[in-house]
Amino acid sequence: QVQLVESGGGLVQAGGSLRLSCVASGRTFNYAMTWFRQAPGTEREFVAAISWSGSSTSYTDSVKGRFTISRDNAKNTVYLQMSSLKPEDTAVYYCAAQRTGYASVLGPQYSDEYDYRGQGTQVTVSS
Repeated sequence: QVQLVESGGGLVQAGGSLRLSCVASGRTFNYAMTWFRQAPGTEREFVAAISWSGSSTSYTDSVKGRFTISRDNAKNTVYLQMSSLKPEDTAVYYCAAQRTGYASVLGPQYSDEYDYRGQGTQVTVSS
């Protein structure tokens, strides 16, 4: 069983930065990790993904060059560094974990396909 707890959200002005953290409890060896977000009235969308080894990453086009996903397996933590934030980045951000069995494989693109998901952290970007 894996539990995920996100933190680091908050209110920030456009152009600002935030770093989200997702701490996993339980055994997460060979688990890929992914960040999703959901704004009010919209479906949950993929934001960024990272493989167990960190050698593979993927981003949705709207955050490329602004967000960076990373992980520290010794701390069972995945991060999402968000810079140059825009009002359209406002959403609840969730992390998800999926065992892939391979160090360099990314997880699925859809939140429903993950075995474990956190409760989310709110990010609000004011204009």
